[in-house]
Amino acid sequence: MELYVLFCFVLFFGFAAKKVLIVYAHESPASFNAAAKDAAVATLTAQGCTVEVSDLYAMKFKAAATTEDITGGVKDAENFSYAKEIKLASEEGRLADDIKKEQEKLKEADLVIFQFPMYWSSVPAIMKGWMDRVLGFTYAQEKRYSEGIFKDKKAMLSFTTDCPESVYSDTGINGDINVTLWPLQNGILNYCGFQVFAPQIFWDPATGSPESRSSMLEGWRTRLQNLCGEASVYFAPLDYFDKEKGFLLKPEVKEKYASKESGLTVGIHMGKPLPANSQTKAGV
Repeated sequence: MELYVLFCFVLFFGFAAKKVLIVYAHESPASFNAAAKDAAVATLTAQGCTVEVSDLYAMKFKAAATTEDITGGVKDAENFSYAKEIKLASEEGRLADDIKKEQEKLKEADLVIFQFPMYWSSVPAIMKGWMDRVLGFTYAQEKRYSEGIFKDKKAMLSFTTDCPESVYSDTGINGDINVTLWPLQNGILNYCGFQVFAPQIFWDPATGSPESRSSMLEGWRTRLQNLCGEASVYFAPLDYFDKEKGFLLKPEVKEKYASKESGLTVGIHMGKPLPANSQTKAGV
């Protein structure tokens, strides 16, 4: 079994000893999120991976994206654009030290796991700050989505909720979890070019029994051991869209999908029913 798992990582990542970055956002070492993070570190390390953790609260990571992120002053203070200024500062080596350090970790990583409790149907502010500041330089790039800077890297969300799965169903009060995940998985990760694995969702562990929490963690360990067999979540490639016409779907793509029962993706649904589970299962 151990040889098979090692073979999978060689096949999937190219060679076994790959680098994983876990961006972690929870203050309590006794939390379920901490347990999920620790399980990932142990499981991936046992498979020969080098795992680094950015513990954002322990680091007291600055969440706000401001002019302080750029050394030597901004180029256009009167018409300040964070995306443009941070891109230029990145090219000129003028980023704040904490951003530089995180970008170095990101540069080395083959897989990035974001571990967090879901806050207001999104990530905690400190993690959003990491995304804004560390990934910010990618926003003004010409290459994005399937041609993005990180197209050779993989990423995934792993998070806890404070409610059962039914609350985030297509008839639940919070609405379809696939819609909730679209801004994060498409608007941030896919935009940057990451190949996005389906999320690992821990539904309401706080109210579960010790046995159910243990089972959740064991399922997470098992999944990490078998990532080699997983495809990524589907997103429409950049060449489906016409840059000269405001990045609208090309006519031939619309024609291709005209007879389909559901839309292309959650966001690009073409006025049709959303494709079921397209943000929570691979290849849908």
